[in-house]
Amino acid sequence: MNALPRTPELPLDQRGRPLRDLRLSVIEACNFRCGYCMPADKVPDDYGLDAASRLSFDQIETLVRGFARVGVNKLRITGGEPLLRKDLPTLIARLARVPGIDDLALTTNGALLARHAQALRDAGLHRITVSLDALDPQRFAHMSGGRGDIATVLRGIDAAHAAGFASLKLNCVVQRGVNEDQVLPLVEHFRGSGHVLRFIEFMDVGTCNDWRAAQVVTSRELRDAIHARWPLHALDAHYRGEVAVRHAFEDGGGEIGFVSSVSAPFCGDCQRARVSADGRLYTCLFSGASTDLRPSLAQGELPLAERLAGLWSRRADRYSELRGQPVQPPRKRVEMFLIGG
Repeated sequence: MNALPRTPELPLDQRGRPLRDLRLSVIEACNFRCGYCMPADKVPDDYGLDAASRLSFDQIETLVRGFARVGVNKLRITGGEPLLRKDLPTLIARLARVPGIDDLALTTNGALLARHAQALRDAGLHRITVSLDALDPQRFAHMSGGRGDIATVLRGIDAAHAAGFASLKLNCVVQRGVNEDQVLPLVEHFRGSGHVLRFIEFMDVGTCNDWRAAQVVTSRELRDAIHARWPLHALDAHYRGEVAVRHAFEDGGGEIGFVSSVSAPFCGDCQRARVSADGRLYTCLFSGASTDLRPSLAQGELPLAERLAGLWSRRADRYSELRGQPVQPPRKRVEMFLIGG
């Protein structure tokens, strides 16, 4: 890979955290209406930006090049549902050639994956994560707002594997009273498949999902339930800032992970920035404040990098560590579907 000319000093935020990971939304629209993200009773079908309000492919490439100059080497394409963005493989091919980007991934609900998997692989995409909250067909349809078909998503996973994505990550958000009974069936189904299930605690992202602490099923509960059926042992993290705590099955059946933002916050190692489809920077998943990057984008890659370095150096976010403290004032938070979780 070509050497990347970076800014003279890579920025650290106010807590000494570097910027390594960019979650970039390419579209705010989605073909599902999952209750923890984009519930149908809170987000109408005609919600969304007009096409002109979304960053163009040229702007997105300049944006990614600017972020790479200040230290980002991991890029994840998100939505909404990113596969709804027209000609997405063309964009992936452009981003795969950006110097400094070593890891290019995409998160999808999987409904359109069978159609696009080979083109994404050919374009240079490295990894795919599929959101998968239930295996039971009726439960899956209900959790997707009546929009999803589990058989279609499973076909998408198989198509991605056939296209050359050897191991997909499968993310399950677990909510008490909703889908905790789907955890063991999901584990049983995917054990030995080479894919990695990750169970995510239900988080208070945004304001439209009616989050309550009583609905959180902690990673400890989930790990204990799985361990009782299929013994597990802990694995080391791949890198600093990895959000999932990794475990492996004792019998060699593969790996699973647990993301514990509520019960065991990991703000201290957070190296992620998020940009919405209309070019607004959010320095925390739980942030309500954002910065419009379009003016800097218009000036070009280097001015953008300088702007990003200044913004990151002032970052002090640590919402998950402060959650529930009485000193925390009420705050409006960006909705998950705008920045892809």
